[in-house]
Parts: sequence; structure tokens; C-alpha cells
Amino acid sequence: MHSIAATDLVALNARLADLDARLDAQLDATGAPLAADARDALKAEIIALIRDADREAAALLALKDEAKALAAKWKRLPTAVEMPDVVPSDARDAAPDSAAAGQLSTRVDHLGASTFVAKGWSAICVADYVAAETALARALELAPEDLEAAALHGWALMGQARYDEALAVLQSVLARQPEHELARVNVGYVCLQKGIYGEAIEHLVRAARGGEDRKAALYANYYLGLVYLRREMFDDAANFFQRAIAHGPNLVEARYELGRALWFGGDRAAAVEAWRAGAASGKFNAWAKRCEDMCAAVEQGGAPPSVADSFAPQPA
Repeated sequence: MHSIAATDLVALNARLADLDARLDAQLDATGAPLAADARDALKAEIIALIRDADREAAALLALKDEAKALAAKWKRLPTAVEMPDVVPSDARDAAPDSAAAGQLSTRVDHLGASTFVAKGWSAICVADYVAAETALARALELAPEDLEAAALHGWALMGQARYDEALAVLQSVLARQPEHELARVNVGYVCLQKGIYGEAIEHLVRAARGGEDRKAALYANYYLGLVYLRREMFDDAANFFQRAIAHGPNLVEARYELGRALWFGGDRAAAVEAWRAGAASGKFNAWAKRCEDMCAAVEQGGAPPSVADSFAPQPA
């Protein structure tokens, strides 16, 4: 159960107003420019305010989800339903045959579809998004109502940077099942790529808190790490990457990005350890190779690519 004190929001607004007034006063002032240490202090206060506001937003979102859970419980309350005393004999006779036929057809379609869903997921795991799209499109031909296939199909499109197409597919999944965590994670990633950070955080936090789909929780935490890395909030980024690794130790890209977050956050020794762990994950993994290359680069006096160089929001 989450509780949010009104005083917390009041305090955040007060800090915002104070910073705004101080910045306005400095901008209006004439004379010598602001000293470097004073500028840095203001920057630190602004970053702290943003971080605290993000935490309050996440708490509010969690509270909203818990309120929705109350609605779900309310729907389960028993109601008086009038039932017919007798089932007509013609319906009683016809139902078993038609139902059995429908169940058999559904079984066959979903059995075939599941094979292509598995092929699609395997292709996504090795970043072969074109092959994944082909397999998942076939799965949807066999079972058009399969939401897992549809969500993975959106992922395959997303992996090809076809963000608008992916978003249309993923939103159709959420329209049918608003609590579909994997679809929500991928909507969050599309928002991240488009530079819509607030909406990305909203979707990803909600999916990370869901807890029903381990795959969704894994990628929700990883993508949240990317959001905060892009915003240069390195401690928060490292925290989410570590959560992703806890959910899925084989997600080597999380170890690579964890190293970058730690490096830019000032803990370079821990960054190198993260890359070494990633490099040891498997010689045939492209991300393991990147971790190995990064270790070699920093040992020779190099540095990882900057956040600004690594990310470029996609056009909406």
C-alpha cells in the first residue's frame, strides 16, 4: 500500500518556486557572472528536484494502479443473476458438437501459432528482427487473437526502428488487454526512442511493478536504466540496470550500460568490473564483445562514448 503525503508535493512545489526565483534573480542581475561552484550547486539542486519529482510520480502511478485493483475486486463481488430453469432441448443437443469442433479448431490453430511465436522470440533474442517479424506475422495468421504474438510482433517492428508501426500494433494489444505488461514495456521503449521521457517512465514503471511477466519486468528495468542514463541521472540509471541484471543475469547489454552509468557517475573501478563480468558472459555474444572492447579501451586511457553521442531521439 502506497501513501503520499500532501506535504511532500507542497515541499516539491516550494523548492521549484525557490529555484525559479533564484534563477530569475540571477538572470536579471547585472555585473559579474555566477561563479562556477555556485552554478554547479544550482545544477545539483535542479537534478535532485527532478529525481525527487520522478519518485513522487512513480508513487502516484503505483497508487493509481492500486486504486484500479480495488475496481477489479469490486467486479468480483457476487451479483444476483437470473438463470433459466431449463435449457431448451435443441440447444442442449446441438451445443456439444459445435463446441467440440470450435475447441478442436482453436487447439490446432494455437498449436501451430505457438511454434511461430517461439521462432519469433528466438529471433528477437539474437536481434534478427526481420526473421522475427516473418515468424510472428505467420503466428498471427494462425491465431489473430494471440496477444503474446501481437506484442512480440510489435517488438520485432520496434527492433527495426519502425516505431510508428510498432506503436500501432502495441496500442491495439493494450486496447484489448490494458494490463498486458510486455506490450506496455515496448510502448515505453518507443516513447524513449522518440524522446518522450515522461510517458516512457510512466509505462515502464507500471510494467516493472506488475510482476506477472518476468520478461516484461526484466526489460522494463533495463529500459528505465536507459531513460535515466540519457537524462544523465547516473545513480538512478545504475540502480535500474542492477535490477535488470537481478531479473536476468544473461542480459549482457545491461552490464555494458551499467558500466557506462558507473563510469560517468564517478565509480570507474566498478564500471570496469561490470564490463569484465559482461565480457565473461560468452564469447559469441555481441554485447560481451563490446564489454571486452570497452575494458581494453579504458585500460589504454580511453573512455566510453558519452551519453550525448550514444543517444539520438527518433523523429516523431
